[in-house]
Amino acid sequence: MIALWTALAVMLLAGVAESLHARRCRRVARLAFGPGGKPREWTRAAPWIGMAASGALAWGLITLLVIAPRAARADLVPQGGYRHLVLALDVSPSMQLKDAGPEGNKTRAQRASEVVTSLLERIATDQVRISIVAFYTDAKPVVVDTYDLEVAKNALDDLPLELAFEVGKTALLQGVRQAAELAKPWQPDSTTLLVVSDGDTIPDSGAPELPRSIHRALIAGVGDSRSGRFIDGHQSRQDASTLRQLAGRLRGDYFDANAHHLPSNLLAALATTVPLGDTRRRGARELALAAVAIGSVLLAALPVALDLAGARWQLGTQPRPTRSGATHPSQRAVSTANVTGRKQRPYA
Repeated sequence: MIALWTALAVMLLAGVAESLHARRCRRVARLAFGPGGKPREWTRAAPWIGMAASGALAWGLITLLVIAPRAARADLVPQGGYRHLVLALDVSPSMQLKDAGPEGNKTRAQRASEVVTSLLERIATDQVRISIVAFYTDAKPVVVDTYDLEVAKNALDDLPLELAFEVGKTALLQGVRQAAELAKPWQPDSTTLLVVSDGDTIPDSGAPELPRSIHRALIAGVGDSRSGRFIDGHQSRQDASTLRQLAGRLRGDYFDANAHHLPSNLLAALATTVPLGDTRRRGARELALAAVAIGSVLLAALPVALDLAGARWQLGTQPRPTRSGATHPSQRAVSTANVTGRKQRPYA
Protein backbone atom coordinates (compact mmCIF):
# COMPACT_ATOMS: atom_id res chain seq x y z
CA MET A 1 0.00 0.00 0.00
CA ILE A 2 2.86 2.41 0.74
CA ALA A 3 4.20 1.90 -2.78
CA LEU A 4 0.83 2.79 -4.32
CA TRP A 5 0.44 5.96 -2.26
CA THR A 6 4.00 6.99 -3.08
CA ALA A 7 3.36 6.48 -6.80
CA LEU A 8 0.18 8.58 -6.64
CA ALA A 9 2.04 11.37 -4.83
CA VAL A 10 4.83 11.34 -7.43
CA MET A 11 2.30 11.44 -10.28
CA LEU A 12 0.55 14.39 -8.64
CA LEU A 13 3.83 16.31 -8.31
CA ALA A 14 4.72 15.45 -11.91
CA GLY A 15 1.31 16.73 -13.03
CA VAL A 16 1.86 20.05 -11.23
CA ALA A 17 5.30 20.37 -12.81
CA GLU A 18 3.92 19.62 -16.29
CA SER A 19 1.20 22.24 -15.81
CA LEU A 20 3.74 24.92 -14.91
CA HIS A 21 5.92 23.89 -17.84
CA ALA A 22 3.00 24.11 -20.27
CA ARG A 23 2.11 27.60 -19.00
CA ARG A 24 5.65 28.83 -19.59
CA CYS A 25 5.79 27.23 -23.03
CA ARG A 26 2.65 29.10 -24.11
CA ARG A 27 4.37 32.43 -23.42
CA VAL A 28 7.25 31.66 -25.80
CA ALA A 29 5.35 29.43 -28.22
CA ARG A 30 6.48 31.26 -31.42
CA LEU A 31 10.07 31.26 -30.29
CA ALA A 32 9.99 27.57 -29.36
CA PHE A 33 7.80 26.16 -32.14
CA GLY A 34 8.20 28.64 -35.00
CA PRO A 35 5.72 31.00 -36.68
CA GLY A 36 2.83 28.60 -36.15
CA GLY A 37 3.37 28.60 -32.40
CA LYS A 38 2.23 24.99 -32.04
CA PRO A 39 4.12 21.71 -31.52
CA ARG A 40 3.28 18.46 -33.24
CA GLU A 41 0.04 16.72 -32.30
CA TRP A 42 1.65 13.77 -30.55
CA THR A 43 3.25 16.02 -27.95
CA ARG A 44 -0.12 16.45 -26.26
CA ALA A 45 0.44 13.01 -24.76
CA ALA A 46 3.92 13.87 -23.48
CA PRO A 47 2.77 15.20 -20.05
CA TRP A 48 0.66 12.12 -19.45
CA ILE A 49 3.49 9.84 -20.53
CA GLY A 50 5.84 11.62 -18.14
CA MET A 51 3.38 11.36 -15.25
CA ALA A 52 2.73 7.67 -15.87
CA ALA A 53 6.44 6.90 -16.23
CA SER A 54 7.25 8.76 -12.99
CA GLY A 55 4.52 6.90 -11.12
CA ALA A 56 5.62 3.52 -12.49
CA LEU A 57 9.24 4.19 -11.57
CA ALA A 58 8.31 5.29 -8.04
CA TRP A 59 5.99 2.31 -7.49
CA GLY A 60 8.57 -0.16 -8.75
CA LEU A 61 11.39 1.21 -6.60
CA ILE A 62 9.30 1.34 -3.41
CA THR A 63 7.97 -2.19 -4.04
CA LEU A 64 11.50 -3.53 -4.47
CA LEU A 65 12.48 -1.72 -1.27
CA VAL A 66 9.76 -3.18 0.95
CA ILE A 67 9.36 -6.65 -0.55
CA ALA A 68 11.08 -9.46 1.35
CA PRO A 69 14.26 -10.81 -0.28
CA ARG A 70 14.06 -14.21 -1.90
CA ALA A 71 16.96 -15.47 0.17
CA ALA A 72 14.82 -15.25 3.33
CA ARG A 73 12.58 -18.31 3.66
CA ALA A 74 10.62 -17.18 6.69
CA ASP A 75 7.49 -16.73 4.63
CA LEU A 76 7.73 -20.05 2.78
CA VAL A 77 5.09 -22.36 4.20
CA PRO A 78 4.05 -25.89 3.20
CA GLN A 79 1.27 -26.14 0.67
CA GLY A 80 -1.97 -26.32 2.61
CA GLY A 81 -0.43 -24.67 5.68
CA TYR A 82 1.57 -25.96 8.62
CA ARG A 83 0.71 -29.27 10.26
CA HIS A 84 0.41 -29.40 14.02
CA LEU A 85 1.27 -31.89 16.74
CA VAL A 86 -0.47 -31.37 20.08
CA LEU A 87 0.96 -33.42 22.94
CA ALA A 88 -1.21 -33.92 26.02
CA LEU A 89 1.28 -35.06 28.66
CA ASP A 90 0.41 -36.63 32.00
CA VAL A 91 2.51 -35.03 34.77
CA SER A 92 0.73 -36.55 37.77
CA PRO A 93 2.79 -38.09 40.64
CA SER A 94 2.09 -41.60 39.34
CA MET A 95 4.29 -40.76 36.33
CA GLN A 96 7.29 -40.74 38.71
CA LEU A 97 6.89 -44.44 39.54
CA LYS A 98 9.79 -46.56 38.26
CA ASP A 99 8.32 -49.47 36.30
CA ALA A 100 8.62 -48.32 32.67
CA GLY A 101 10.89 -49.11 29.76
CA PRO A 102 11.99 -52.45 28.33
CA GLU A 103 13.97 -53.20 31.50
CA GLY A 104 11.45 -51.66 33.89
CA ASN A 105 14.16 -49.43 35.38
CA LYS A 106 12.87 -46.03 34.28
CA THR A 107 10.13 -43.80 35.56
CA ARG A 108 7.02 -43.42 33.48
CA ALA A 109 7.87 -39.75 32.90
CA GLN A 110 11.30 -40.71 31.56
CA ARG A 111 9.76 -43.28 29.26
CA ALA A 112 7.20 -40.73 28.05
CA SER A 113 10.04 -38.32 27.28
CA GLU A 114 11.89 -41.01 25.31
CA VAL A 115 8.79 -41.89 23.30
CA VAL A 116 8.00 -38.28 22.44
CA THR A 117 11.64 -37.44 21.64
CA SER A 118 11.81 -40.41 19.27
CA LEU A 119 8.66 -39.17 17.59
CA LEU A 120 9.97 -35.61 17.22
CA GLU A 121 13.15 -36.87 15.57
CA ARG A 122 11.15 -38.62 12.86
CA ILE A 123 8.77 -35.86 11.82
CA ALA A 124 9.34 -32.99 9.38
CA THR A 125 10.03 -30.41 12.07
CA ASP A 126 10.41 -27.57 9.56
CA GLN A 127 6.80 -28.11 8.47
CA VAL A 128 5.22 -29.13 11.80
CA ARG A 129 4.40 -26.88 14.73
CA ILE A 130 4.54 -28.48 18.18
CA SER A 131 2.34 -27.69 21.18
CA ILE A 132 2.45 -29.28 24.64
CA VAL A 133 -0.39 -29.38 27.16
CA ALA A 134 0.43 -30.66 30.65
CA PHE A 135 -2.36 -32.09 32.79
CA TYR A 136 -2.76 -33.29 36.36
CA THR A 137 -5.73 -32.01 38.35
CA ASP A 138 -6.20 -29.44 35.59
CA ALA A 139 -4.63 -28.74 32.21
CA LYS A 140 -2.30 -25.95 31.18
CA PRO A 141 -0.62 -25.20 27.83
CA VAL A 142 3.16 -25.22 28.24
CA VAL A 143 4.38 -24.75 24.66
CA VAL A 144 2.25 -23.43 21.81
CA ASP A 145 3.16 -23.73 18.12
CA THR A 146 6.93 -24.02 18.31
CA TYR A 147 9.25 -25.44 15.68
CA ASP A 148 12.25 -25.62 18.02
CA LEU A 149 12.92 -29.18 19.17
CA GLU A 150 15.06 -27.98 22.06
CA VAL A 151 12.15 -26.02 23.52
CA ALA A 152 9.95 -29.10 23.39
CA LYS A 153 12.66 -31.34 24.86
CA ASN A 154 13.26 -28.90 27.70
CA ALA A 155 9.57 -28.98 28.58
CA LEU A 156 9.65 -32.79 28.58
CA ASP A 157 12.83 -33.33 30.60
CA ASP A 158 13.73 -30.37 32.75
CA LEU A 159 10.56 -28.67 33.96
CA PRO A 160 8.83 -29.87 37.17
CA LEU A 161 5.41 -29.34 35.64
CA GLU A 162 3.52 -31.16 38.41
CA LEU A 163 4.29 -28.26 40.77
CA ALA A 164 1.99 -26.00 38.74
CA PHE A 165 -1.13 -27.93 39.84
CA GLU A 166 -3.09 -28.55 43.01
CA VAL A 167 -2.85 -32.01 44.56
CA GLY A 168 -5.65 -34.37 43.63
CA LYS A 169 -6.87 -36.91 41.11
CA THR A 170 -5.61 -36.95 37.54
CA ALA A 171 -7.99 -35.19 35.12
CA LEU A 172 -6.91 -36.81 31.86
CA LEU A 173 -10.04 -35.74 30.01
CA GLN A 174 -9.36 -32.15 30.99
CA GLY A 175 -6.01 -32.44 29.23
CA VAL A 176 -7.72 -33.76 26.10
CA ARG A 177 -10.29 -30.97 26.33
CA GLN A 178 -7.57 -28.30 26.62
CA ALA A 179 -5.69 -29.77 23.65
CA ALA A 180 -8.88 -29.76 21.58
CA GLU A 181 -9.53 -26.14 22.50
CA LEU A 182 -6.00 -25.23 21.49
CA ALA A 183 -6.38 -26.90 18.08
CA LYS A 184 -9.83 -25.52 17.29
CA PRO A 185 -8.70 -22.44 15.25
CA TRP A 186 -6.41 -24.42 12.98
CA GLN A 187 -7.24 -25.68 9.50
CA PRO A 188 -9.28 -28.88 9.15
CA ASP A 189 -7.34 -32.15 9.23
CA SER A 190 -4.06 -30.39 10.05
CA THR A 191 -3.47 -31.65 13.60
CA THR A 192 -2.40 -34.88 15.26
CA LEU A 193 -3.27 -35.31 18.94
CA LEU A 194 -0.94 -37.46 21.04
CA VAL A 195 -1.93 -38.33 24.62
CA VAL A 196 0.80 -39.88 26.78
CA SER A 197 -0.36 -41.25 30.13
CA ASP A 198 -0.37 -44.29 32.39
CA GLY A 199 -4.17 -44.33 32.34
CA ASP A 200 -4.53 -44.03 36.10
CA THR A 201 -7.93 -42.68 37.27
CA ILE A 202 -9.72 -42.16 33.95
CA PRO A 203 -13.50 -41.71 34.18
CA ASP A 204 -15.70 -44.10 32.26
CA SER A 205 -17.47 -41.39 30.25
CA GLY A 206 -17.30 -37.76 29.24
CA ALA A 207 -14.75 -37.74 26.40
CA PRO A 208 -14.75 -34.32 24.73
CA GLU A 209 -15.65 -33.91 21.07
CA LEU A 210 -12.59 -33.20 18.96
CA PRO A 211 -12.64 -30.28 16.50
CA ARG A 212 -12.37 -30.70 12.75
CA SER A 213 -8.73 -29.62 12.85
CA ILE A 214 -7.72 -32.89 14.59
CA HIS A 215 -7.66 -35.65 12.00
CA ARG A 216 -6.02 -38.32 14.18
CA ALA A 217 -5.72 -39.10 17.88
CA LEU A 218 -3.01 -41.37 19.30
CA ILE A 219 -3.08 -42.70 22.86
CA ALA A 220 0.33 -43.91 24.09
CA GLY A 221 0.44 -45.83 27.36
CA VAL A 222 3.52 -45.96 29.59
CA GLY A 223 4.19 -48.06 32.67
CA ASP A 224 3.91 -51.76 33.40
CA SER A 225 0.41 -52.96 32.59
CA ARG A 226 0.72 -56.19 34.63
CA SER A 227 2.33 -55.38 37.99
CA GLY A 228 1.67 -52.05 39.63
CA ARG A 229 3.24 -49.75 42.19
CA PHE A 230 1.55 -48.53 45.35
CA ILE A 231 0.68 -44.80 45.44
CA ASP A 232 -2.07 -42.73 47.05
CA GLY A 233 -3.73 -45.74 48.64
CA HIS A 234 -4.03 -47.88 45.49
CA GLN A 235 -2.03 -49.97 43.06
CA SER A 236 -1.07 -47.85 40.05
CA ARG A 237 -0.25 -49.44 36.71
CA GLN A 238 -0.84 -48.73 33.08
CA ASP A 239 -4.56 -49.27 32.57
CA ALA A 240 -4.35 -50.54 29.00
CA SER A 241 -8.04 -51.41 28.74
CA THR A 242 -9.14 -47.94 29.85
CA LEU A 243 -6.67 -46.25 27.49
CA ARG A 244 -7.90 -48.43 24.64
CA GLN A 245 -11.46 -47.46 25.51
CA LEU A 246 -10.48 -43.78 25.50
CA ALA A 247 -8.92 -44.22 22.05
CA GLY A 248 -12.20 -45.68 20.84
CA ARG A 249 -14.16 -42.75 22.24
CA LEU A 250 -11.81 -40.33 20.48
CA ARG A 251 -11.88 -42.43 17.28
CA GLY A 252 -8.14 -42.83 17.53
CA ASP A 253 -5.53 -45.53 18.07
CA TYR A 254 -3.99 -46.94 21.23
CA PHE A 255 -0.38 -48.09 21.42
CA ASP A 256 1.51 -49.60 24.35
CA ALA A 257 4.67 -47.50 24.34
CA ASN A 258 6.12 -48.98 27.51
CA ALA A 259 8.59 -51.23 25.67
CA HIS A 260 8.39 -50.02 22.06
CA HIS A 261 8.38 -46.67 20.34
CA LEU A 262 5.50 -45.49 18.21
CA PRO A 263 5.66 -47.13 14.76
CA SER A 264 6.43 -44.90 11.80
CA ASN A 265 3.20 -45.77 9.99
CA LEU A 266 1.30 -43.87 12.68
CA LEU A 267 3.38 -40.79 11.95
CA ALA A 268 2.93 -40.64 8.18
CA ALA A 269 0.96 -37.39 8.29
CA LEU A 270 3.72 -35.70 10.30
CA ALA A 271 6.76 -37.20 8.59
CA THR A 272 5.75 -36.46 4.99
CA THR A 273 7.47 -33.44 3.45
CA VAL A 274 5.27 -31.38 1.13
CA PRO A 275 6.41 -28.66 -1.31
CA LEU A 276 6.82 -25.17 0.05
CA GLY A 277 4.67 -22.34 -1.22
CA ASP A 278 5.46 -18.62 -1.29
CA THR A 279 2.91 -16.57 0.64
CA ARG A 280 4.15 -13.35 -0.84
CA ARG A 281 2.37 -11.74 -3.77
CA ARG A 282 3.19 -13.82 -6.80
CA GLY A 283 4.89 -11.80 -9.54
CA ALA A 284 5.22 -8.64 -7.44
CA ARG A 285 9.00 -8.57 -7.86
CA GLU A 286 8.83 -9.15 -11.61
CA LEU A 287 6.11 -6.52 -12.03
CA ALA A 288 8.15 -4.01 -10.02
CA LEU A 289 11.25 -4.67 -12.14
CA ALA A 290 9.22 -4.19 -15.32
CA ALA A 291 7.75 -0.94 -13.97
CA VAL A 292 11.22 0.39 -13.13
CA ALA A 293 12.59 -0.54 -16.56
CA ILE A 294 9.66 0.89 -18.54
CA GLY A 295 9.44 4.06 -16.44
CA SER A 296 13.18 4.70 -16.74
CA VAL A 297 13.21 4.19 -20.52
CA LEU A 298 10.23 6.50 -21.04
CA LEU A 299 11.64 9.26 -18.84
CA ALA A 300 15.01 9.06 -20.62
CA ALA A 301 13.57 8.88 -24.16
CA LEU A 302 10.85 11.53 -23.82
CA PRO A 303 13.15 14.63 -23.82
CA VAL A 304 15.08 13.26 -26.80
CA ALA A 305 11.88 12.62 -28.75
CA LEU A 306 10.55 16.11 -27.98
CA ASP A 307 13.81 17.68 -29.14
CA LEU A 308 13.99 15.74 -32.40
CA ALA A 309 10.34 15.52 -33.40
CA GLY A 310 8.43 17.88 -31.13
CA ALA A 311 7.97 20.70 -33.69
CA ARG A 312 7.86 21.06 -37.49
CA TRP A 313 9.99 24.22 -37.41
CA GLN A 314 13.72 23.80 -36.86
CA LEU A 315 16.13 26.50 -35.66
CA GLY A 316 18.74 27.93 -38.10
CA THR A 317 18.84 29.95 -41.42
CA GLN A 318 19.38 28.76 -44.94
CA PRO A 319 20.77 30.94 -47.85
CA ARG A 320 18.35 31.70 -50.70
CA PRO A 321 19.28 29.63 -53.77
CA THR A 322 19.55 31.11 -57.35
CA ARG A 323 17.66 29.82 -60.32
CA SER A 324 20.41 27.35 -61.07
CA GLY A 325 20.26 26.11 -57.49
CA ALA A 326 23.63 27.61 -56.43
CA THR A 327 24.12 30.47 -54.05
CA HIS A 328 25.25 33.78 -55.72
CA PRO A 329 28.82 34.87 -54.79
CA SER A 330 27.66 38.36 -53.90
CA GLN A 331 25.18 36.91 -51.44
CA ARG A 332 27.99 34.90 -49.88
CA ALA A 333 30.05 38.05 -49.65
CA VAL A 334 27.21 40.01 -48.12
CA SER A 335 26.44 37.34 -45.59
CA THR A 336 30.11 37.09 -44.73
CA ALA A 337 30.32 40.83 -44.33
CA ASN A 338 27.30 40.79 -42.10
CA VAL A 339 28.88 38.18 -39.93
CA THR A 340 32.38 39.68 -39.75
CA GLY A 341 31.36 43.34 -39.87
CA ARG A 342 34.13 44.18 -42.40
CA LYS A 343 33.88 45.25 -46.04
CA GLN A 344 35.09 42.65 -48.52
CA ARG A 345 37.89 43.52 -50.93
CA PRO A 346 37.21 42.84 -54.59
CA TYR A 347 39.29 40.21 -56.26
CA ALA A 348 42.03 41.40 -58.67
